[in-house]
Amino acid sequence: MRSALIVGAGIGGLAAAIALRHADWEVQIVEQAATPRELGFALALAPNALAALDELGLRHVVVPRGVEVKTLEVRRADGRLLKRIVMSGAAVQSVVLLRPALHGALLEAVGPGVLQPGCRVTGVESGSSAAVVTADNQDLSRRTPADVVVGADGVGSVVRRALHPGEPPPRPSGYHALRGVSENVADRMGGADAVVYLGDGVEIGVARASASAVYWYISLLDGAVEADAAAALDRGLRGVHETPAGIIRAAAADAIRLDRLWLRAPLVTWGRGRVTLLGDAAHPVLPHTAQGAAQALEDAVALGLALRGGDIEAGLRRYEQVRAARTRRIIQSGPRIAAMTTTRSRARIALRDSLVRLTPARVLATTMTRLAADPHRALRG
Repeated sequence: MRSALIVGAGIGGLAAAIALRHADWEVQIVEQAATPRELGFALALAPNALAALDELGLRHVVVPRGVEVKTLEVRRADGRLLKRIVMSGAAVQSVVLLRPALHGALLEAVGPGVLQPGCRVTGVESGSSAAVVTADNQDLSRRTPADVVVGADGVGSVVRRALHPGEPPPRPSGYHALRGVSENVADRMGGADAVVYLGDGVEIGVARASASAVYWYISLLDGAVEADAAAALDRGLRGVHETPAGIIRAAAADAIRLDRLWLRAPLVTWGRGRVTLLGDAAHPVLPHTAQGAAQALEDAVALGLALRGGDIEAGLRRYEQVRAARTRRIIQSGPRIAAMTTTRSRARIALRDSLVRLTPARVLATTMTRLAADPHRALRG
């Protein structure tokens, strides 16, 4: 049986293990952390993410663990309603859930004996018939061969650095993000499942993530961010309506995370030989796209399809070609979206608010499914 070694046990790495096992591969995952965990608190799964989970056989497990977004509101920061969108029909448009719920479902599907935590990868080599990973585990260094190595080790990917040693470092995007979860405040959401507040240099989102928890984020311009999360929170909530402000301030200090957001240019080529990349290691995107987890899940499905049989290296290059074309557009869309949602430009704010107010709700609802068309048709032949 062909073997794959996956570096990283985040959403993308675990999903890739499931997809490759469906394609009759033997899979091993190595993870630097002593305990597998998913950074962050919650996430939104767009329709294309749900479609990928369906292909992995997990949609029916994951969806009940979150909250389906049936009613979405867009408001000004002062609370004035710009648009209310009600999703019609029984189809699930998107789901918001706590990250441990998705990560836990993936871990359960992977099962025991596959994941090796506390294993720090220090090097990757690709030969003509196998790839080799060098890793330190409990002060012992060892070399592990595999037919394929998948770098799913996030934005600071060791595998990416080995493949592209001359690549320039990430550059600042111009934005920071505050993200967190507030418990026991879901009753303050009123009749909406998710609300986006658009202000002067700030975008805020709040969404039900469970029966009692609300996931929230604040997008801020770099120049408006103070030294720590508490100060940045005060700045982000200045002049914001009391409802979202109250929800956000209910979060415990250890349930808030402040990140500077970075950009990387899309890679022309992802992998080499028997080594490839997946998820944020290949294509980090701004959170404004709401596509980080979705694209990692899509990568996993695509990798499984590309490696169902035949020449391994040809399959890897086909996977990369299809996924690079898809993810390049999403990488490039992030700064454009952020420039409209998080801006201090009077002209852009006026244009943004007018577009939201004047565009029919059914048209806005349709844009949420723009990525739902099958992205893997080229790999299904």
